[in-house]
Amino acid sequence: MLSRIADALFWIGRYLERAEDTCRIVEVHLHQSLDDPTLDEVQAANDLFLLMGQPADEKPDVLAKLCYDEASPVSFLAALGSARESARRARETVSTEVWESINTTWLAVRGGRLQRMRPASMFKFVRERCAVISGLADSTMSHDEGWLFLTLGRSIERIDMTSRLLSTPSVTSNSQRAWDHVLSGCGAHHAFVQRYGALASDRDAAEFLMLDRLFPRSLIYTLNTAVESLAQLGPSGLRIRPDDPAMRLLGAARASLEYLPPDEILRDLPDEMARLQVVCTQATQAISERYFEGSAAAEWVGGAW
Repeated sequence: MLSRIADALFWIGRYLERAEDTCRIVEVHLHQSLDDPTLDEVQAANDLFLLMGQPADEKPDVLAKLCYDEASPVSFLAALGSARESARRARETVSTEVWESINTTWLAVRGGRLQRMRPASMFKFVRERCAVISGLADSTMSHDEGWLFLTLGRSIERIDMTSRLLSTPSVTSNSQRAWDHVLSGCGAHHAFVQRYGALASDRDAAEFLMLDRLFPRSLIYTLNTAVESLAQLGPSGLRIRPDDPAMRLLGAARASLEYLPPDEILRDLPDEMARLQVVCTQATQAISERYFEGSAAAEWVGGAW
């Protein structure tokens, strides 16, 4: 596979996941603001900007900056536009159904259409369109190297953004209500109640989103997916571990989380999640050097991380 095609597929996965997960994070932020009338809205908005790697603002506008301002590097509108551009560069590899779905989504959200929607409708629309595109990619593309690069990009972005979402309850002192919003934001509330019941604690919620092996948005599940994708992309039949820096980084992060003592799950959680975000950045750099060298580098518009 040409490195430029692999590069484009990797970034399609990342940008689509970025759009969906930014949508989820903003929705959780708005729900937390509505639940707590004493919350300092300016401080909460700036905490969210900091969480997303953006500087504070005197008059923060969360919806504009993170949702529908195309000029903002962290808006999900910009992420959808970048996903469409990456899909155009890999048009000969992306299935017709995936291309049409990405292009249709982009045409539906550009030109100020998102601003005319109610926030709840906007979040639902973007989430559903990203889910449709991911489902089409899984069902209409051969699960060859191209699909593995797309899955790898999607997995690394999901690890990064889920770790940011898990840091949001610290803004509201880890209240149980905040953890309920995070579970809902991850689409995990139903699965969590089935596993733990309705009277679970905040530690249980964090444990589920970090360590559950069967829930597809948990950190462990997504780290496993990323490591397995790298293993399939690398040489097979080796007696000793492959010399892949990205796999080593992600594997070490997985082991660190997997064997974390139960009573230490909530201790220093924001710092632990920040370290995981650094791992995602370093793994992306290692993947680019190993597989994409010589291709026209994609211009990452997601800010500092």
